Amino acid sequence: MNLVAATPGIGNDDLALRLAALEVENAQLRRDLDASCLMAASLREANEHLVLAAVDAQTSRDDAEETNRRQNEFLAMLAHELRNPLVPISVSASLLERAPAIEGSLVRLTNVIQRQVDHMARLLDDLLDAARLSSGKITLAVEPLRLAEILEHAAETVMPRVRERGQELVVGSAGADLLVDGDRVRLTQVFTNLLSNASKYTQDGGRIEVTVDAAESITVTIADNGSGMSPETLGNAFDLFTQGPRSLARSEGGLGVGLNVVRNLVTMHGGSVSAASGGLGQGSTFTVGLPLSVAAGAAAARPASVNTTSPARRILIVEDNVDASDVLRMLLEIEGHQVEIAGDGHAGLALALAGRFDAIVCDIGLPGLDGLELIARLRAAPPSLRPFTIALSGYGQPQDRERALTAGFDRYLVKPVAPAVLFEALAGTVPAR
Repeated sequence: MNLVAATPGIGNDDLALRLAALEVENAQLRRDLDASCLMAASLREANEHLVLAAVDAQTSRDDAEETNRRQNEFLAMLAHELRNPLVPISVSASLLERAPAIEGSLVRLTNVIQRQVDHMARLLDDLLDAARLSSGKITLAVEPLRLAEILEHAAETVMPRVRERGQELVVGSAGADLLVDGDRVRLTQVFTNLLSNASKYTQDGGRIEVTVDAAESITVTIADNGSGMSPETLGNAFDLFTQGPRSLARSEGGLGVGLNVVRNLVTMHGGSVSAASGGLGQGSTFTVGLPLSVAAGAAAARPASVNTTSPARRILIVEDNVDASDVLRMLLEIEGHQVEIAGDGHAGLALALAGRFDAIVCDIGLPGLDGLELIARLRAAPPSLRPFTIALSGYGQPQDRERALTAGFDRYLVKPVAPAVLFEALAGTVPAR
């Protein structure tokens, strides 16, 4: 059919213009459609990327958590394996000190052994505490405390090293009755770390001074005339694994975690800690601020001294480390106790059920039957066969202590344990005879 004839009044030119306009409009529609398709494809691709990114982020979080868990498990196992050999070393040094007519040179050697054992134990504690603090696994047992006692205990801990280097440690008497709300163990750890750090970086014959001031809060300042710090070191002194410049000899030792532990523990107590130095060779000053106790108006009683002597007892040692069990038996027999030894869990349980012991000193990681299961089975026995039980373990994390006490242990001691601490624990037992 002829379009011109079928459309009256429209000429060929008009029709051509309309067709051209339709072609243009159609081309624009196609371009818009193509653009929409491209945008839809881009959106689908972006969405796929977002999904993949979310999955990757979750995977990364899971991997990080798993890595952190394995790291903590490794550190706990490392501490356990390193603490075990410290027990026979530490107890052997204590036995040498008790030897009759001990010579002066031997006394010095035993003191060296004990100091190095204590130093290694503190390094392990700092390493584990740094890991636990970073993962929020440390809680505080807060109570009103006399600050003077905390500083006294910290000073007693570092005094062997201070005397060895001929240094002078002066602890000011101001603020003797000041009270602070805190965890006794952790606050002692804070000031022990700071005093150890001051001694480490102060030359032989140097001076360390501790001063206390109080107004609206407590300020404890630990100043030394040692090697000081450069501005670069001062800026990140409290960062993890950060240390000042060291020689290849590394005579000062350390892992670079002690000050990080200090900062985290002080922060947990609602306080602050800062460092200052005039530069290299100008000494260093660390200042700890802590809030006054809400019980500041009340007198804090000094804890009663504990009598660590005790009558003779029958004691069973369950320990698979032959050296550790032998020296522990020697130590306890010198104190007048009767001691028997079992080298694994099954033998320990059999002896515990067969004999009437006053106390059992038991390792946790035992072959055959671990210490937790041994004590759990012993607690199921008649009351007459349930002696006082002390866990002596290389595992020192809070959950390890909680598991042991839940299983039925009466006390939990972490290796290496000081003889006085072990005697104090045994002094609380009641003889079965």
